[in-house]
Formats: sequence, structure tokens, C-alpha cells
Amino acid sequence: MSTRNGMIYVVDPSPLNWLYVLFNTMEEAVRANRVGKIVPSLASSWKWIDDKTLELEFRKGVIYHNGQSFTIKDVLRNFEQVEPWIAPHPPGTWLNLPKGRKLKAVDEKTIRLLLPKSDGLALGKLRAYHLANKLFWQKLGFGYKKIGTAEGHW
Repeated sequence: MSTRNGMIYVVDPSPLNWLYVLFNTMEEAVRANRVGKIVPSLASSWKWIDDKTLELEFRKGVIYHNGQSFTIKDVLRNFEQVEPWIAPHPPGTWLNLPKGRKLKAVDEKTIRLLLPKSDGLALGKLRAYHLANKLFWQKLGFGYKKIGTAEGHW
């Protein structure tokens, strides 16, 4: 690892390197614990409004590793950025939320995920939706700036 102009460059030939970078620079709304149970991460709680509407309440006062405050706008931006991906996560398309899903800010700490059809795995799928800060999308964006795609070539 080296630094230049305040940027950290990680050099690691491991095929799992992206996981370590990801888990040290981004967060998710939820995580899975050691036994596979979905637990809060950036979301402090959630509830199903009906079989196609999941409401998540997010923590306040969260600061990203670069000092930027986390807001609901970050959730909206990340979902917008990930929407065109074929698969949001290397393990495959089964982690995709259904096409046609919508995200709506209810207030400054609450999001509603509106699904076009019932999806009992939606909460678990949120584990694969990474929430990066604004600077990430401006400078790198999983390869958008470099090659125009986000399909894992960063």
C-alpha cells in the first residue's frame, strides 16, 4: 500500500481483495451475522408495510471514512447508480431486487422500497447493495470513470 496526494493505493494480487476494500470503505443498510440472520447496519430498523413495501429507518449522525456525513440522499444516489447493473454483486443476479422497484424518501431518515411484486428475500438482497459516499461516485464509481461500466472492472 502506498499514498500519493492523500489517496491510498492498495496493491494486492488476491482475487478477494475487492471484498476487503469494499468492507473498509462502504456500508450496507443491513448485514448478515455469523448464523445468517439479517441484522441492522446503516438501517437501524425496518418493517414491511405490505407484501410489496419495505420501510427502512436509517441511523443519524453516521460519518463516512472520509469525513462526509451519511444522509438519505446517499441511499438514493447509490440505488440510482446501481440500477443499471446486470448484477449488483459478483455472486450473481439472484441478489438483484426486481426491475421496476422504486425508492422513496419518506423523511430525512426513512426510505420506502416499493417493489413491483412480492419478494420475500428483498431485505436479504439489501446486503449486496453497497452505500458509498458522494466522493466515491464522483471519482471512481466502480469503474464508471475509467471504462464506463460498473460490472466489476475497477
